Amino acid sequence: MKRRNGGGGAATTAAVFGEVLRHHREGAGLTQEELAGKIPCDRSLVARVESGTRVPQEQFVEACDQLLGTGVMFARLRANIDWYPEVSHPDWFKRRAAMDAEAVVLREYQAQVVPGLLQTEDYARALFSRVVRGGDKEVEERLRARMSRQQRFLEPGGPLLVVVLDESSIRTVMQDAAVMRDQCAHLLAVAQRPNVCIQVVPAGDGSVVRPDTSMSLIRLPDGTEWVYSESLDCGHFNNDPAVIARHSQTYDVLRAGALSARESAALIADAMEGYGRDDSMAQEQLQRCQWRELRRSDRTGRSPVEEKQPQRARRRGLHRNSPRYPRFRPRKGQ
Repeated sequence: MKRRNGGGGAATTAAVFGEVLRHHREGAGLTQEELAGKIPCDRSLVARVESGTRVPQEQFVEACDQLLGTGVMFARLRANIDWYPEVSHPDWFKRRAAMDAEAVVLREYQAQVVPGLLQTEDYARALFSRVVRGGDKEVEERLRARMSRQQRFLEPGGPLLVVVLDESSIRTVMQDAAVMRDQCAHLLAVAQRPNVCIQVVPAGDGSVVRPDTSMSLIRLPDGTEWVYSESLDCGHFNNDPAVIARHSQTYDVLRAGALSARESAALIADAMEGYGRDDSMAQEQLQRCQWRELRRSDRTGRSPVEEKQPQRARRRGLHRNSPRYPRFRPRKGQ
């Protein structure tokens, strides 16, 4: 059973976990960078776990036990620490958070952003930094609350979590390429869990009918089902059987049109590889292009935008840019 800690207890237990990890790492003669290379992960992740500011994921803990020869000590410590003893959700979201705490099946569709249950800390922090007005303190409070919702879904024997992502959710950059690379790696790791299925709807596939908004289909232990969607600062719940049936059908058709789990993993891996490439050459090319445009502006006395506008108007006057209408061509036998 998990230990409940009051006040600053959670920070203390997280810090103790980090101190024990540091002790065994140094005892093995490894630097943070060397341990990170063997796990593998970024050195900053090891540093943050040791400082008590990052919750270690299950794969990280298992790798530490194996590499440091500690049996299952770190795994047992992680399971017995309540990493999120005091969290505060926005008032309008508390009902949804309560459902997540007991749901047995959760099916989600998400566009533009990765759903909260699958976000990394860095991705969620970058997202909250855009939308939260209360400063860094509120951002961190919202971050802790979001991470607390993930815990039961990402542990062994967690509830069934089926997620259909529009490709836009992994192509829309949150903060920078490094954050997106780690987010894609997290999706690939989570998708290997037996209770998690992640499928992607390709951006260019117009044959798939997407819902008008992101949505969640929630099944509770007593068999009741709810459909949940969001608007700005407001959550919407509905348990009308007819509405549930309609949205379930929409979701099932959407999922059937999405890539398979294996194909989705390949697409996510491709996106991750793209975020991992060195973009210095692309940045240099962009700077050269901007320099050429500036030189042209100096010669003509007009800005590049002013030069392009009449060109667009002239192109619209060309015959080849006029609307074309399909011609009826009878087939043989008609």
